[in-house]
Amino acid sequence: MEKEKAKQLHLHYKKSLLDVMDFWSKHALDNKYGGIFTCLDEEGNIYNTDKSVWFQGRALWMYSRMYNTLEKRDEWLETAKNIYSFLDNHCADETGKMYFSVTMDGKPLQKRRYVFSETFAISGLAEYYKASGDTEALKKAKELFNKVLSIYRDPMGIAPKIDPNTRTTKNHSLPMILLSTLQNLREIEQQPHYDELAMEFVSTIFTDFYKPEYKALFENVGPGGERLDSPQGRLINPGHAIETAWFIMREGLYRNDKAMTKTAVDILECSLELGWDKKHGGILYFVDIENKPPEQLEWDMKLWWPHTEALIATIMANKITGEEKYEKWFDKIHDYSFTRFADTKNGEWYGYLHRDGTVSNTLKGSMWKGPFHLPRALLICAQELESI
Repeated sequence: MEKEKAKQLHLHYKKSLLDVMDFWSKHALDNKYGGIFTCLDEEGNIYNTDKSVWFQGRALWMYSRMYNTLEKRDEWLETAKNIYSFLDNHCADETGKMYFSVTMDGKPLQKRRYVFSETFAISGLAEYYKASGDTEALKKAKELFNKVLSIYRDPMGIAPKIDPNTRTTKNHSLPMILLSTLQNLREIEQQPHYDELAMEFVSTIFTDFYKPEYKALFENVGPGGERLDSPQGRLINPGHAIETAWFIMREGLYRNDKAMTKTAVDILECSLELGWDKKHGGILYFVDIENKPPEQLEWDMKLWWPHTEALIATIMANKITGEEKYEKWFDKIHDYSFTRFADTKNGEWYGYLHRDGTVSNTLKGSMWKGPFHLPRALLICAQELESI
């Protein structure tokens, strides 16, 4: 990418980041009970006061990360402190298991089988420690990581959806999110076994889920990584695969492992080819590897987050390889995203489009959409472009 183009894009991404985070800071912060609301309508009005625990950790990471790497604004640190207090006081039960959602004032509402609330909290706690110097936050992050790792190690640590006596499956999302969580934790404080763990997660993804012969990274496989002949087994989630690709690129760069980064770039390329809608543009939500009907009725929708992950992955791939095709992919995804998802009137992005790119739902936030995928992508892309 030429320097002048990178310079202009850098300014665009940085401005977009600040605008997006201003939207959340203006509309979503709870100054009475602490924490952050994420259920916002098109204009930023709160339509549900229940709080997503996922997003307490994610928002804690985002505000802390901006403070640590962009600008030391007092209001960002104060917001992070507010979210940290709510997360610490209200978002886990007496065993340490975190909720999926709580009420406005922190009463428990819902738990899920998974450990994603925990993984996002780990990243947020670690980044907040770096911003604030609060050693208790880092201690809690490491304790929680060990707890999650022990659950991952236990075959029954997370109750399976499908009866394992009939069919045993494993899902790509766990080694994927554990790799990213570990990378975030390791960036704050190195531990001797962290590199070994990261390699384990990467190897699991390469060995069990990535099938070069099919040019695809699968969401679900059998216990030994074997293909499953079912809709679940044929499922490709292009956004997840693309996100995994840049996590592994990040690991390859950390290790100076060119073979690892090459495989990560290969995963990115095949996932883009599978996921890009050649008729309407944009990245499809789900794909069946054999072009059979996907079970998910929303399979052909365009969601914001696969596009934000693809922006990160393609700019990284272009920098790593120097190949123009990844710059062209970046340009194509950039143009689609900023013309379809971005709301130039009210701010932030719409999250859900029909296949033809028209807006399906005008919400700006929900229990699953908040200040994370988009601002993280804007921040990382701005930093990658600045380095060019």
